[in-house]
Amino acid sequence: MLETVKYLIGSTGPSGFGSKSTADQVTDHCPDLHFITAIITGATSGIGAETAKVLAKRGARLVLPARNLKAAEDTKARIVSEFPKSEIIVMSLDLSSLHSVRKFAFDFESLNLPLNLLINNAGKFSYNHSISEDGIEMSFATNYLGHFLLTKLLLSNMIKTAKTTGVQGRIVNVSSNIHSWFSGDLISYLGLITKNKCEYDGTRAYAMSKLANVFHTKELSYRLEEMNANVMVNCVHPGIVRTRLTRDREGFITDLVFFLASKFLKTIPQAAATTCYVATHPRLVNVTGKYFSDCNEASTSKLGSNSNEAARIWTASENMGRGKNGAVEVEEGARPIQVTVKKVMETGSQPTP
Repeated sequence: MLETVKYLIGSTGPSGFGSKSTADQVTDHCPDLHFITAIITGATSGIGAETAKVLAKRGARLVLPARNLKAAEDTKARIVSEFPKSEIIVMSLDLSSLHSVRKFAFDFESLNLPLNLLINNAGKFSYNHSISEDGIEMSFATNYLGHFLLTKLLLSNMIKTAKTTGVQGRIVNVSSNIHSWFSGDLISYLGLITKNKCEYDGTRAYAMSKLANVFHTKELSYRLEEMNANVMVNCVHPGIVRTRLTRDREGFITDLVFFLASKFLKTIPQAAATTCYVATHPRLVNVTGKYFSDCNEASTSKLGSNSNEAARIWTASENMGRGKNGAVEVEEGARPIQVTVKKVMETGSQPTP
């Protein structure tokens, strides 16, 4: 009850910010980000577009990958009209396609740009069951697997940039508190809904993809520390954004319910605040592997804090990222193991010699 009251009144936490803080407010400390090159996925609307606008205002060079290039160009035009000196590059990327992710990474590297900041923001929610071209349930493919592969392909650039410039690299994975709604075995459920449309539940699939973002953050943080890389990775819950969902409905009851619910929702500038805080604030130097909500460190679900499960999902993700049916070789300890992605998805098991 106390936490709810704090949220509603916008009480600030240890960071000095809270649920009512905006992206513009949390970046007041960094008026100059001209030395930063940032990639932001999902920047054509909503939280991503607000994040891009605020970082551009502070001087960051932006790369905006998008499936809809016209929408990305429109976002760029809006930002440039407000901040004429902005440097923004629009590139093609469909996160649901592993081929497209690889092509984007290749095209970005061909630009010979440094990379200081990667914000994995794009997200998809669908009530309808669909499968990606790689044979993966679409929400998982878009929200998680595409970002997993993208991060992996860009990581060497980020590590090199941090080493060369001395500026710590940051990766921000946009997750959600809804990750706590998923329980059970992630890989088994992914295999189930991939094979059987009747078992599909859009909300559970979305929650599963957001739990995978949490696992990705945890395991990547561990691996970066093992490498002594000067790159930090954290994940965030942006909050639920105020929308016009009731615009086609009228009536006293509907209006009353929406009015009460709206007190728990955020504006887009408020929802982008935690992402911008984790991406830029000096307070978070050397902070990694954490989960943030309302611009303050928070706790994940019990399952989300499981290091063994995070490592297991990482192994399965690497195999899925190589293609759904091909045999690949992975390392488990010192032993090379042959495993197929199809086997991982169908059985939900760990690779065996």
